Amino acid sequence: TAYTLSLAEPEAMAAQARANAARPLLKVKIGSDNDMARIRAVTEAAPESRIILDANEGWTDQNVEANLAFAAQHGITLIEQPLPADKDDILRRIAHPVPICADESVHAAKDLDALVGLYDAVNIKLDKSGGLTEALRLRDRARDLGFGIMVGCMVGTSLAMAPAVLLAQDADFVDLDGPLLLARDREPGLVYQGSLVSPPNRELWG
Repeated sequence: TAYTLSLAEPEAMAAQARANAARPLLKVKIGSDNDMARIRAVTEAAPESRIILDANEGWTDQNVEANLAFAAQHGITLIEQPLPADKDDILRRIAHPVPICADESVHAAKDLDALVGLYDAVNIKLDKSGGLTEALRLRDRARDLGFGIMVGCMVGTSLAMAPAVLLAQDADFVDLDGPLLLARDREPGLVYQGSLVSPPNRELWG
């Protein structure tokens, strides 16, 4: 699973990245002024990690191309939702030097046809899809349309992550670190060893 670094000033984000540089996949929150400095800071602080940028709809038509190019120069692996969900048509007309993943723009399988040509991948979250059944339908339809698959989460306990672990078995990117961001998880919880998360034990389901 990816491990999420919070949005902060570049120096603080570099410190977060440095502290987690042994993790193979980091998800970095950006989407404000000075994002290029943040990108440079985290990539220099965690040079061996693959990095996903989550812009949280924070870029604009005026800076998206420059930010994408800068991200590509710094080896970024994937960029989530750079533009607002209803203001992303420019993505159809510009180069994607880094693959772009829809998050707020996709909830269920019915959303996918409109995203062809805009996005390269989709982030599937059980909280958005309404449950595992629709999430599986969304994953299969996305594969049919040629999208890459990311399985993500909101902040939540291991009980919220457990069905997503099952969904994530053939995903291209996994971001199921929700329990790692809590002060306390439920007991029993998922077993995390570094950035590896194992399928749930039966006792987790109650």
